[in-house]
Amino acid sequence: MKPQCNEHLRKALQIAEQLLKLADKGDDDREDVNCGVLYGAIRDSAYKIRTLATEELKAHRKKEILQNTTRVQTS
Repeated sequence: MKPQCNEHLRKALQIAEQLLKLADKGDDDREDVNCGVLYGAIRDSAYKIRTLATEELKAHRKKEILQNTTRVQTS
């Protein structure tokens, strides 16, 4: 597995956290309902990105463990 792959996923997690903070601040400062819709969409997207990136990192870790286990057994 390419090491930069997991780095990209970690960066996606950081961006998701930034989006969540933006949505919270935007909601606090909004002047009308339409802004609320926008910040809700940003928040929903951030949660989706966070979920997908987290699941992908878990899958990568599992794959690495399986590959390492296979290498040990064949040695």
